[in-house]
Amino acid sequence: MKKVNQTYSVSEFILLGLSSQPDDQKPLFILFLTMYLVTITGNLLNILVIRSDSHLQTPMYFFLSFLSFTDICFSTTIVPKMLVNFLSEKKTISYAGCLTQMYFTYALGNTDSCLLAVMAFDRYVAICDPFHYVTIMSHRRCVLLVAFCCSFSLLHSLLHTLLLTLLNFCDANVIHHFLCDINPLLKLSCSSTFINEIVIMIEAPIALVTPFLCIVLSYIRILIVVLKTPSTAGLRKAFSTCSSHLTVVTLFYGSIFYVYLQPLSSYTVKAHVATVVYTVLSSMLNPFIYSLRNKDMKRGVVKLMRGLKY
Repeated sequence: MKKVNQTYSVSEFILLGLSSQPDDQKPLFILFLTMYLVTITGNLLNILVIRSDSHLQTPMYFFLSFLSFTDICFSTTIVPKMLVNFLSEKKTISYAGCLTQMYFTYALGNTDSCLLAVMAFDRYVAICDPFHYVTIMSHRRCVLLVAFCCSFSLLHSLLHTLLLTLLNFCDANVIHHFLCDINPLLKLSCSSTFINEIVIMIEAPIALVTPFLCIVLSYIRILIVVLKTPSTAGLRKAFSTCSSHLTVVTLFYGSIFYVYLQPLSSYTVKAHVATVVYTVLSSMLNPFIYSLRNKDMKRGVVKLMRGLKY
């Protein structure tokens, strides 16, 4: 009976956030509110531009619009709770709320990861096998790829969330983070986390590294083809279609690998900055990275603005 009481002794957690200094809370609130509003506006604009321009009804922009939608959901899972805590003295989140936030953070983060891999495959087909591009990247296949990204990510997140519900949280309930993440939660558990750590060591790297390897292999093949292209114009065109995607991949995977591909014992508050990069900053910058370096998107934005004006 005592074990049952221990299991339910923690009904809420305290999120310490990015800073414990009272003077930092309002500036941080303004900063992250601005970033959140820019994220929502930029990604919504991306979706509207792609949906309204007939020239953008291609597989690449189909994936990009879904990436923008995922980024809106990803940011919304994390930032609103951060904003509330910046202005609250009691920075708490319920046990159920914590697990829910962690579930959607992992699910949406992995969806982003898989979508970046799918987009790399799309660029590979477009550059290396352009004559069969329409056949290979049919609308049905694009929908199936997106469905797979979502399904895989939801199941991956569900596995870790269910394993976390088996743990006991006795007295410690202070999370040294601004969101409910699996590593800080495992540190708080008063029961054995052996199974959780084994699953993280085996399954999590596969879920993270596999999409990344798909991206690397796609771009190695693209690079080989591009280097064989005698035309400088062809080289520039190929680079322009890939440079934006490579920038997003570097930003996203660079920060996420820093956070998760390290032992639980070495997880410290230094990972907070990297977590902000892949959860908040990446979602905010993605629409601008794709739009500012893409002539089709620029034209689509101008067309949409003119349509709204008249």
